[in-house]
Amino acid sequence: MRHITPRVGPAARPALVAACLLALILAQPALAQVAGPDAGQMSGIPLPAGELPDGTIAVRVVRERMGNNVVGQSVAVTGGGETKTGTTDEQGRAEFTGFPAGSTVVATTTVDGEMLVSQELPVPARGGVRVALVAGVSAAAAKERAAADAAAQEPARPGAVVFGGQSRVIFEFQNDVLTVFYLLDIVNNARTPIDPGGPLDIQLPDGAQSPTLMQGSTTQATARGEVVRVTGPFAPGVTSVQIGFSMPDVGRRYTFRQAWPAAFEQPFVAVEKIGALQMTSAQLPTVETVNADGGRLFTLANGPRLAAGDVLTVTLTDLPVHDMTPRWIAVGLAFVVIAAFLVWGFSPSQKPARASLEDERARLMRELVAIEERRRAGKAKAKDGERRPALLAELERVLAELDEAPGGGQGAAA
Repeated sequence: MRHITPRVGPAARPALVAACLLALILAQPALAQVAGPDAGQMSGIPLPAGELPDGTIAVRVVRERMGNNVVGQSVAVTGGGETKTGTTDEQGRAEFTGFPAGSTVVATTTVDGEMLVSQELPVPARGGVRVALVAGVSAAAAKERAAADAAAQEPARPGAVVFGGQSRVIFEFQNDVLTVFYLLDIVNNARTPIDPGGPLDIQLPDGAQSPTLMQGSTTQATARGEVVRVTGPFAPGVTSVQIGFSMPDVGRRYTFRQAWPAAFEQPFVAVEKIGALQMTSAQLPTVETVNADGGRLFTLANGPRLAAGDVLTVTLTDLPVHDMTPRWIAVGLAFVVIAAFLVWGFSPSQKPARASLEDERARLMRELVAIEERRRAGKAKAKDGERRPALLAELERVLAELDEAPGGGQGAAA
């Protein structure tokens, strides 16, 4: 394998984006379990209700959030060429009956001068439709933003931050080199800045080379050697840190170990699957293999929360190993060519016989280099395999004759 700096520019983005999207897809069920309903997003959206009598439209009016019912509110439902009106009860609900199946209706009301209009509500053949109209969403959001901005200006207080649920560790291969990316969200769930008592130092695994902070990382992060330091205090919300580095000498089996300076809420790892490569980790019991861009395969795995100081351990087996033979052949040929031309350039003028031998040596060198370049580019000619040994034998003869020619010794030097 050869050492490269991780490609973190546009060329590296397709695989990263694909891996991140796949990570998000796999994480959705878990996220859906924790996230509560957003009243603002639910406003005006019809929900089929098979438990209601056929042709019934149930409208609920609330202020800012579900449960904050607006009682005694006038509501209108228009459809099928008629408008029906009603008043909300103690639960903030008003029901309208008798709409024919297949018709489309719209519910409206005005709360504190704000007009609320539902989406078009198709009346089903069986059962009815429920819809919520939520007042004051924009005002509540503005109030919340103002409160959050004010809290963010307060002095930092002691507390803890975590690596949030969207944090990812991604392994992929670039030019046959194992390359690792950390896409980390440092989350402060408080309303005020938090000082965790010192910087978060991420000590990268042994052998990590060319650590790079990628575009999008916070200015609070710095990379020095194999340590990435993120200094506090941390503002409310998410502080993003994206790190890339290469592991050029891992061989066919590699055990990755990374200690985390803060709790890792939902460790998630994506590994590009090349050949028979396998990933195992006792800490990541949920595993799935999925297709990414261009038919590439990724193994995705996640697991339960890791506490601050815990070490995430992942073992990769049957890693692809790059064949070094062509590289050393190319290096050897390059050395021979350079040495030969140096000798030729600094040699004093010799008799015509010697000049002819030197010309022959240069010609043989050029043909050998051309054959090697074609082979490395995958454009080898059918005769190259037979021609190369003959050229080497001829070159050996010419070098021997140069040793014996006037001003000898130059063949050996070449």
